[in-house]
Amino acid sequence: MIVIRLDRVLADRKMKLNQLAELVGISNVNLSYLKTGKVRAVRFSTLDAICHVLHCQPGDILEYVEDDTPAAPGAD
Repeated sequence: MIVIRLDRVLADRKMKLNQLAELVGISNVNLSYLKTGKVRAVRFSTLDAICHVLHCQPGDILEYVEDDTPAAPGAD
């Protein structure tokens, strides 16, 4: 599964969520959903803008964590 680590990057940069939302140009609510992992997708343009503002790589924000759930047959 993919885990969102935006809160960690924000803390490292000493930046508040509402500051990032303003600089990126998306709503505070949508950015909050992203931060808490309540989204199923993120646009590359949004990820690009976040990385630009935070001076980071996508891998600093998104992390793959092995899921214990077995894969469905034919999911490969």
